[in-house]
Parts: sequence; C-alpha cells; structure tokens
Amino acid sequence: MSEKVRGYLYLSLAMILVGSTVIASKIIATGLPPFSATALRFALALPLFLVLMRLTRTAWPKLGRRDWLILVAQAGAGGVGYTTLLIAGLSLTSATDAGVVIGTLPVVSAAIAILLLGERPDRRMLAAIALAGFGVLTIVFKPGDGAAHSPLGIALIFGAVVCEGLFILINKRVRTEISPLALSTLMAGLGFAVAFVPALFETPWDTPLETGAITAVLYYALVPTVAGFLLWYAGAARVSGTEASVFTALAPVSAVAFAFLLLGEPVGLFQMAGIGCVLAAVLGLSLPQIVSNRRTASALPRPVGKV
Repeated sequence: MSEKVRGYLYLSLAMILVGSTVIASKIIATGLPPFSATALRFALALPLFLVLMRLTRTAWPKLGRRDWLILVAQAGAGGVGYTTLLIAGLSLTSATDAGVVIGTLPVVSAAIAILLLGERPDRRMLAAIALAGFGVLTIVFKPGDGAAHSPLGIALIFGAVVCEGLFILINKRVRTEISPLALSTLMAGLGFAVAFVPALFETPWDTPLETGAITAVLYYALVPTVAGFLLWYAGAARVSGTEASVFTALAPVSAVAFAFLLLGEPVGLFQMAGIGCVLAAVLGLSLPQIVSNRRTASALPRPVGKV
C-alpha cells in the first residue's frame, strides 16, 4: 500500500468517526445537559493528550498574551460552542437532519472567510455556497414529523457548524507555531475550563444518571476526539491539503448512515436531496483544485537520475 493510499484510508476513518459524533451527541442529549457533557468530554480527553505529549516528547509552545486570548476564543467557539449547540440541537431534531447540516462545514468556513476577512469569492465559490444552502433548506422546510424534525433544532446545529467555522478562522490568527498535538491538548484543557462554570448552573448532580449518555460521552472523548485526531493528522501528512479537504464530505454521509443503522431513523427523499446538494457543493470546490494540482505536478520536469 502506497503512502498516499494509506493517507486516504486514515482520512476516511477520521471523517467516519466525525460522523459518529452526531450519533453520540444524540444519545448524550437524552441524558445529560450540554455544558456538563462537554466539560466531561474534555476532562476525559485531556489526560490522554497529556500522555501522548509525554510519550512523543512534544514541547509546549511559548505563547504571548494575544495568542492566549485567541486560543481561549478558539476553544469557546470550536470546542464548547460546537459541542453544546450540537447536543442541544439533537435534543430537538433527528441525527439524519444533523448529518446533512454538518456537511456544510467546508462551505460555511469559506463563507465566513468572505464575510469577515473580505476575501473575494469566484463564481464556483458562490455556486457552492448557494448549493449547500439549498441542501439545508430542503430539510428545514420538509414536512414536519413532530419532535423528530424541528427547524429550531436545525438552526442550533447550523449554529454549531458556524462555531466550528469560526474555530478554523480564529486558528489562522495565532502568531506562534503550535504543533497539532499541543494544540489539541490546549483545546481540551481550555475547553474544559470554559465549559466548567456554565455546567455548574446546569446542576448535573440533580440529573438522573443515564448509562447510555455517560457511555456516549466516554466514546466521544476517547474515540473521535483522541483517535480521530491521530488518524486525521497521520492522513493529512501524506496528502495535499486540498485532497484532505475532500474527505470532509464523508462526515455527513457516515452520520446519516449511522443514524439509519444504529438509531433506526428513516432516511427520506428530503434528506437524500439535501445531502446530495451538500456533497456536490464540497466536491465542486475541491475536485477542480486537485485536478489542477495534479496537472501541474505532471508537467514539472523529473529530477535527473530518477525514473
């Protein structure tokens, strides 16, 4: 197996795990308040990240005050905001709907860059944003089926996607170079600190202990958070950034598949149409760039002495 194929495999597994977080969050929503579940998730993941840093001898970055403030904002948006809004939204709507909305992340991130950074979009970008938006609207305005389909729940999940997009954007503002493992460890520690105080107001000790919800938090912390990190960066190191971005399209597909297989949720025409629009938007953004990169690489002269 070539290194590139191995990279594709790692990225695929990472994104399948990301899709599974929708199912975990759906189970968590039935038994734990969102901030309490988020604080517990980071409390479980942090020791493992610290052990990994120790084993790999990863150094802590030397950060200034500005970078610390940015990292706190990043943890609040991508760590706490994403997880709490996702759990809150899934208490109102189905995991299948959530999977479609989660798939808009690459396009939402691009839209945020346009709005906040003033980047000038081309026609392909505008078409992708419109197509992804249409995909979400197909499930927002589909015929309702009670608590299983809620526009408010979908709005909360879309808010989670916006938080994750801000997480990506804020990360570009950090001046100090931080290794992926150190950044993940910092996000776990800061995420716990940000979620801890709001969790106290939820009085989780008064909530009946749900074994399924606790197990789902444990899974979320250990598998997608820690193992997903290792798989993603192992894969990203073997392929180009543009190629890696294509694999984010697997997250909504796996979320919908898990919702059908594990939760028994029906997958209707509106969800299929929505996920088709979202996938077309993501692939429409990424594939032309991959083709262009490969053509450029094939046109370059080969080094002397190599076949």
